[in-house]
Amino acid sequence: MFNLRPIAFILSVALSKLALFMWLPTLLALSGRSLGFREFLLATLLTHVIAVLLLLAGRREQIHLRIKEMFLVTTLVWLSVCIFGALPFVFISHINFTDAFFETMSGVTTTGSTVLTGLDTMPAAILLWRSVLQWLGGVGFIVAAVAILPYLNVGGMKLFQTESSDWSDKSAPRAATMAKRIVLLYLVLTLLCIAGYYLLSNMNAFEAVNHAMTTISTGGYSTSDGSMNHFSPAAHWVGIVFMFIGGLPFLLMVYSLQQRNLHLFKDAQVRGFIALLIGTGLVLSLYLWLTGRYPLMDAIRIGLFNLISVITTTGYGLDDFGDWGAFPLVLFALLMVCGACSGSTAGGFKIFRFQVGMALFSKQLYLLMHPRAVVGQRYNGRHVNDGIVRSLITFIFAYFATIVILALLLTLLSLPPQEAISAAMTAVANVGPGIGDAIGPNGNFADFPDTAKWLLALGMLMGRLEIMTIMVLFFPSFWRS
Repeated sequence: MFNLRPIAFILSVALSKLALFMWLPTLLALSGRSLGFREFLLATLLTHVIAVLLLLAGRREQIHLRIKEMFLVTTLVWLSVCIFGALPFVFISHINFTDAFFETMSGVTTTGSTVLTGLDTMPAAILLWRSVLQWLGGVGFIVAAVAILPYLNVGGMKLFQTESSDWSDKSAPRAATMAKRIVLLYLVLTLLCIAGYYLLSNMNAFEAVNHAMTTISTGGYSTSDGSMNHFSPAAHWVGIVFMFIGGLPFLLMVYSLQQRNLHLFKDAQVRGFIALLIGTGLVLSLYLWLTGRYPLMDAIRIGLFNLISVITTTGYGLDDFGDWGAFPLVLFALLMVCGACSGSTAGGFKIFRFQVGMALFSKQLYLLMHPRAVVGQRYNGRHVNDGIVRSLITFIFAYFATIVILALLLTLLSLPPQEAISAAMTAVANVGPGIGDAIGPNGNFADFPDTAKWLLALGMLMGRLEIMTIMVLFFPSFWRS
């Protein structure tokens, strides 16, 4: 029914790349700057061995995957990376596998929720590994959003189908070239972010490297329990700039750099993202200033940082917006599921779906007044056909149904309603912190029951892979010939 050999080969490639990056914290520990050399070495070698075994089982000259196998292998890659990426947490931190898997899933999906405390005194190798997981998850999702999800027609993503999402033999070399350029841009932006944090703020080199990886990936893991409260205002401004860049579509950034034009800022999704940030940022900053919570410049900095951290689903903490009153709390709850641009490292619902939804809403109102009119539907100059509309409507229903069902299941585990709803939203939207004292910007998920952590890990994976990619696996017909 399924061709397992190419699936095994792709899993071997994913695990071999994971094992290569495991050498970074391993070498850091070997240098004597951190504990955990033996544990990281064991996890690295074990991952290498499994990767080689899968390679031997699946090696072949050509790889041909059907649609079903594409859905399956996409999910299995994320799961296998999380399983083996969790090993260092188990070996070094001596936490149970549930907590280790939750932490890894949160990292790879760039969610940023954590069960760990005492980050300021934690072995540097573990802190680096958390950041590496988010950095890999960010670039991994960009490639998936450009090459895989449009091909699978998930959630209206066919609107962004290009040569890079064509899996035919003819277009594969072009797709590979585009993927390399995206990775190169991602690396350059990471290096620029490192330089910004190190040169302009009070971060040392290790802190700058870690926070750059978790900023450009919009992941939000920090090296301190205080998150961004631990660093200077200059670090906050660097974070604002690179979180914003992380929320932009990387494919369009590559095209704009190639053509040396401003095509990026002519894109409807990018313009909508910028307009949302400016509008809500202005309102929130004025609210914080006029209510006397901060001086004007601090209100702009703190308000904008938290706002862009939530919209881009980064999840860095800077003060506790839960203490700002009802208006900011409701605003952040709404923006928590919004997300930034499709093709970025951000999670969430994505700006383009709101824009297409509003266009469909306007079209329907017009047709109510003019029943015989023939009105075409376009977005960003591209025709929105009935297949895209069906995919979009299905995604909207599945997205919010997933949040509701997950919240209901969490309440059955005796979680308070606010925490259950907030945790479900933050998991599916891949934001990180929730609302409330326990899981707010200054809290974590350590006290949640193990069952709740597994449910939230599933929610993170579904949110990262655009819901439908995972949901099809639950249908019996998927497993039939």
